[in-house]
Amino acid sequence: MIQLIFLKKCGLKIRPDKNSLLCHVENLPIDLLFVRDDDIPTLVMDNVCDLGIVGENVSLEKKLEYTNNGNNKEFEISRPLSFGRCRLSIALPKEKSFNSPQCLENLRIATSYPNIVKQYLEKNTITAKIIPISGSVEIAPRLEIADAICDIVSTGRTLAENNLKEVDQVMQSQANLIKSPQEFSVEKTRNICFIATTHRKCIKSTRK
Repeated sequence: MIQLIFLKKCGLKIRPDKNSLLCHVENLPIDLLFVRDDDIPTLVMDNVCDLGIVGENVSLEKKLEYTNNGNNKEFEISRPLSFGRCRLSIALPKEKSFNSPQCLENLRIATSYPNIVKQYLEKNTITAKIIPISGSVEIAPRLEIADAICDIVSTGRTLAENNLKEVDQVMQSQANLIKSPQEFSVEKTRNICFIATTHRKCIKSTRK
């Protein structure tokens, strides 16, 4: 798990138990909770967790979901972490032509990020039907339940294997450290500063 590698590089001594969702850091008063990515922003916004490591695509989707539902809960992006880089993109079957976002007009778009896609469509003044799907989004055009998809792209290999082509980039993403907007105790603030400072040193070291 790349998040654990990051935390160990930040100086945290961790011995995770593969059968447990909770792990105690040996050298600092920090507990780690291992949950699904899309649960992390909610746990931070609800002040269940003080910090979270999550992709910007996931945190933005959750933030827009809350906003669209009239919920004013927030979290703060503490810092980008320089790993987990990818992009959220629109893809079409290879035989379909595309020269602008308006080519998506009246199409059905399958995605695991309906709120981000809604924002994208509104920004480009496009009317299209969003088909929310959890996982295996790339198969939707073959099953004829969608005409296009919006999904995470890293190398593009999965798209190619499903006869799809990337036609427009919605956003770039990487892992971010997010934090609760609540006021922290002196001890918690000290631990957060320790992680942030060590992370900066790691980044500088890798760039030499």
